[in-house]
Amino acid sequence: MALSRARRSDRRIDYWPGFVDALSTLVLAIIFLLSVFMLLQFFLSQEISGKDTALQRLNQQIAELTELLALERGSKKELQDNLALLQSTLSASEAERSRLSGLLASGTAEGDAASRRVGELEGALSAERDVSARALAQVELLNQQLAAMRRQLAALEEALEASEARDKQSQARIADLGSRLNTALAQRVQELARYRSDFFGRLRQILGNRSDIRVVGDRFVFESEVLFDTGQATLLPAGTAELDKIASAILELAREIPPDIPWVLRVDGHTDKRPLSGTGQYKSNWGLSAARAISVVQYLVEKGVPPQHLLAAGFGEFQPIELGDTEEAFRRNRRIELKLTER
Repeated sequence: MALSRARRSDRRIDYWPGFVDALSTLVLAIIFLLSVFMLLQFFLSQEISGKDTALQRLNQQIAELTELLALERGSKKELQDNLALLQSTLSASEAERSRLSGLLASGTAEGDAASRRVGELEGALSAERDVSARALAQVELLNQQLAAMRRQLAALEEALEASEARDKQSQARIADLGSRLNTALAQRVQELARYRSDFFGRLRQILGNRSDIRVVGDRFVFESEVLFDTGQATLLPAGTAELDKIASAILELAREIPPDIPWVLRVDGHTDKRPLSGTGQYKSNWGLSAARAISVVQYLVEKGVPPQHLLAAGFGEFQPIELGDTEEAFRRNRRIELKLTER
């Protein structure tokens, strides 16, 4: 009866570590997504900052042109006023010249004075005509400058509108890129989960129902005695036979997983909490656990498993799956774990 209870105890499944690993994977995926969003936010802020700088320059140029346009309009108004005054003076001089010409025709003394006055007026009229012509030329030049400024102002406003339109398009593209990235990441996570399920399903069929090899969550757990002697990291013949089966399953899986999915098979070494004597090859449980994980990885590489899809890690006694100081707890904590995960 006691033997039957011990066997049932060996076969019980501890789901808690699997739940913790699944939660850890979810947290890592969320952290990765947050990192991607932070990068997108950084590049978006840089692009928007550049757009804002360009818009500020355009607005400044528009303000300067508007101010110049106002000054030119003021100058044009002043010249037009001066031109009107000159034309009025010219008209008055023409009238005075006509009056004096009439006196000149009378042949009197007043006619002689009128003759001199007419000469003076002719000179003044000629000077006023020259000033009037120059004023007209300046008004024409101002008209041309105003027309050029209006065209430049219209071009700047058009450039400003085009820049704002491109900015809106960039924001829409970034939002669409983020959405597609989230979809792609979700698809990759689902694909890897499906391949992980298939892989462990095959391992269950290959390894059979053994009490010293069991599934804990999303990991296969080998008790160390299956693969190694006590305190050693050299694989036993019986252990290599089991690893041969695992290598075949990994090679079959590697042919099925698309090359763009960054997967690795992580080999984790664990020990119980009892310290080593310190006189052997390994001075600490950490060194022993890491050496055992590396031995498993090296053997799988010898069997043809691509090394870029393998990872060895040593955890020493710091990740127990069972608490307590019983021989049963020590035996279950001395283990090698296989976990299919993302790189």
